[in-house]
Amino acid sequence: MDDVRRDLPVLLLHNMDPAWTEDERIEARSDVAALDDALKTVGHPVELAAVEDDRLAERLGAFNPHDHIVFNWCEEIPGRAHSEPEVAAVMERLGFVFTGSSGNVLAMSHDKPRIKRILDEARLPTPPWAVFDAPEAGRWKNYPAIVKAAHEHCSIGISHESVVTTPEELEQRVAYILETHRQAALVEKFINGREFHVAAWGNGKVSILPPAEMDYSAFTDIRDRLFTYEAKYVAGSRLYEGIKMNMPAELDTADLDEIERIVLATYRATGCRDYARIDLRCLDGVFQVIDVNPNPDINPLTSMTYAAAEVGYSYGEMGSRIVNLAAARHPVFRKPGSPAS
Repeated sequence: MDDVRRDLPVLLLHNMDPAWTEDERIEARSDVAALDDALKTVGHPVELAAVEDDRLAERLGAFNPHDHIVFNWCEEIPGRAHSEPEVAAVMERLGFVFTGSSGNVLAMSHDKPRIKRILDEARLPTPPWAVFDAPEAGRWKNYPAIVKAAHEHCSIGISHESVVTTPEELEQRVAYILETHRQAALVEKFINGREFHVAAWGNGKVSILPPAEMDYSAFTDIRDRLFTYEAKYVAGSRLYEGIKMNMPAELDTADLDEIERIVLATYRATGCRDYARIDLRCLDGVFQVIDVNPNPDINPLTSMTYAAAEVGYSYGEMGSRIVNLAAARHPVFRKPGSPAS
């Protein structure tokens, strides 16, 4: 990005839930320190604001919206499930400019059926799907299938049992989602193929970063070929250790062009802003969108961070570019004559 400003003041808003275990709090502090140090290293003045209770508006009241760009690294208000969009809504109400997508887009991303409808309407490839409010399988014919909670993220509700191969298994898993998560189940055809996580960033002019491939070659059971909550967060677990990330993914030019076309169209169709990650799977040469993440994790070990490094961005430079994208919306820090994005 041309003319990146390194002096923009950043308020780094992050979670620090008192209900977390001490190990979780230590890990969170480490991640926050890494981003804090990285942004400071490239020149940004940074202040930290930990969200430790449900008084977010009061916490932000100590800061002037005109004096900062908020780096929104807060995924939930403690004690309030599905409150990621509320974090953004509070900042919007108080007049803060923050990195990442709007409250409305974050709310939409928690509604998986709505995302599927948007993809279908935009004629973007995504696996066949249906919503189930009761544990019956008569109308579903596409096996293997995967059963997800319709309104969760971070792979909550996804496990070995999520992939089903018979009507009986489907009914059992739908019943589990209904009873355990108290919400409808989204059922999709399971694409047992290569999986790619692709970061995109920008506003107006959007570009993709090199795709990462999640390598499931260590597993032969299709039920293990999933990037579950365990695979993401439970260090030492079989899936955490067995699933590898290949960066950059090995792709020919035609496949890379097709991924770029789909990811950019999905980014725009879903209203993503500043940065996002689109997940795809490919089977028999057909790429299909399986998830849209408008607020992906960007700690130092995530696919977007590795992808940015692949094209020459340090961790701090990646964060700075995101801050600069948000700055175009700020009444003080936006460049004269530039359109708010």
